[in-house]
Amino acid sequence: MADHTFRELETAAYCPRKLYYRRRDGPPDVPAGIGAIRDLAFDYDRLLTDDAALLTAPIEVDPTTVRERLRAARDRLDDWDALADPVDRDVYLSGTDARGVAHKLVRTDAGPVPSLVFAGKPPEQGVWEPQTVRLVAAAKALSWGCERPVERAYAEYPAHGIVRDVELTARRTGIYRRALRTAESIDGPPARADTDAKCGPCEYREDCGVRTRSLRSLL
Repeated sequence: MADHTFRELETAAYCPRKLYYRRRDGPPDVPAGIGAIRDLAFDYDRLLTDDAALLTAPIEVDPTTVRERLRAARDRLDDWDALADPVDRDVYLSGTDARGVAHKLVRTDAGPVPSLVFAGKPPEQGVWEPQTVRLVAAAKALSWGCERPVERAYAEYPAHGIVRDVELTARRTGIYRRALRTAESIDGPPARADTDAKCGPCEYREDCGVRTRSLRSLL
């Protein structure tokens, strides 16, 4: 049985110390509003045609931008219909290393590929490194279950109208392997982070003891 969840490996890539606290305390509650944002990923066609639905949707950029981005994704992606209206939703996957839920399995000509829906803001290009780990974990678990290579995945940021087709390159797989080794090595509190950039939104900020620096101290 897989020892780690997709989220644990994602957290290991983000901050090993945070993973330690989550293992100690149990997984956190899903913040209010995350479910509503994820639901947008199953409602793209309506957002493209229904002005009222778009105007009341929990989006993070202006409605025109969201619609333009979704139209561009629809025109660009051969798998758009299968992604916008997937047959397989919230599918539990378990591989040799990790287990978790793929929000969608997108049926392509080569077979299904996983898609994960993220509520936050995407980077300018590609995906954030911790999200890369989660995508690779889902693809490897799917590959194990269907006994064939899975070499790509989708990352969706519906509050921003962005869908990205992510190739699972050797570099991305290497990032995943590093996170896996990190998760397996934790048996006590890891060293504190070298930078406090990730600490501000962390729910363990007070327990961790990392001192975030003020603008005055940086100057």
